[in-house]
Amino acid sequence: MFFQFNAHSALLLPFVVPGAVLAVHLLGRAVRHGTLTDGLLAALLLLNVLPVTQWMLGFAGWYDSHDGHSTLMFYVPWQLWLAWGPVFYLYFRSLTNQEFELRKHWLHLAPGGLYAGAALYDLVWSRALHGRALPFHFGTKGVAANWLDWLSAPAGWLGYALMLGYGLATLRLFRRYRRYLDDNFSDTARLRFRGLRDLLVAALLGLALWLSFEVINRAFGPLGYGDYWYAYFANGALIYYLSIVGLQANFAAVTPLRFEPEAAGIAPLPSVSEAGVAAMPEAIAAATEAPAVAEAPRPSVAPPIREPAAALAPELHPWREKLLALMVNEQPWLESELTLAELAHRLHTNTSLLSHVINTGCGQNFNDFVNSYRVAEAERKLQDPRMAHYSLVGIALESGFNSKSTFNRVFKKLTGRTPGEVSRPKS
Repeated sequence: MFFQFNAHSALLLPFVVPGAVLAVHLLGRAVRHGTLTDGLLAALLLLNVLPVTQWMLGFAGWYDSHDGHSTLMFYVPWQLWLAWGPVFYLYFRSLTNQEFELRKHWLHLAPGGLYAGAALYDLVWSRALHGRALPFHFGTKGVAANWLDWLSAPAGWLGYALMLGYGLATLRLFRRYRRYLDDNFSDTARLRFRGLRDLLVAALLGLALWLSFEVINRAFGPLGYGDYWYAYFANGALIYYLSIVGLQANFAAVTPLRFEPEAAGIAPLPSVSEAGVAAMPEAIAAATEAPAVAEAPRPSVAPPIREPAAALAPELHPWREKLLALMVNEQPWLESELTLAELAHRLHTNTSLLSHVINTGCGQNFNDFVNSYRVAEAERKLQDPRMAHYSLVGIALESGFNSKSTFNRVFKKLTGRTPGEVSRPKS
């Protein structure tokens, strides 16, 4: 294939080839297994690979070959910034909700799809169906290509605006999603997708860098093709970053997630003491028919639990006592991946009621509630002479944590100290 190797084209090649290969692999996996996250990650990778590829092939001589290579350069939607923000937003939605359906949200992709589809007029309608030659640039460029040239500037600015708007909207979703995790999972470290959040921030900073190039181009004279090369080289590094954090996120998303931003973290449950049990959903109201359970004695491993808030209806107090008894007697918090749904199943109730009991009756979200038991157990083990030979990692695992980093972070959050600051008896 016609390709001129030089410093500019060769230095972009290591970004383009791995990114394209991974995108094709993910697309194949999405088709075989029906995994939407793989398909959207592949699309996101291609949206980053294509502009770098354009600059690489441009320096390799494809624009000046006056043959099929030039035609390709004029009709591939290399700079599809109109789609970047919507695709990232949809990718995050698909990661955090395994019931997410793209067909219900396809309008997000309409602007990018219309812009990319403009080339069909020249290549399909005019050339393939009617046999007309492309009239411009040595027979390699048609009318629609000229339209795209004219639309490239406004489409680019609209794309930047969409990147910013969708980027900020996704960052807001990250905050709501974090509350969703704390209310439903006891181990949230690998589900927080911090790498993707940091990637999005990096992409928005990259957008600011790109806009600075545009401002310089308009205020101080046109920048040359080679001047923009540095921005595309930086975008190439983003391809590797996206590949790493995207694969990690797709692997972590095998955990069942049902995050709905329209309902998560917006409005608290109604006050049961004011509205009464009859105002609650039928499933919750039925579940309140719990038998009275005497408060179980709490051994030293149990953390101090606040008295039930006034907002907790008297009808729900037996559920609170039943929950506390289960936590002490069966110690489900020793299971590192305990979820709200699993705990509700053990109590033979539903997640809505249990979440309300924990939030209102114990004054904590689910994550802090479960981890308070683990921290209490870890403190006991740290001060037990029989456990003096255990490392901090061993103490963490024996207390229900599944990693040292999570142990340190949660311990510090709930006690104000690090595990290493707790005095331990000598073995």
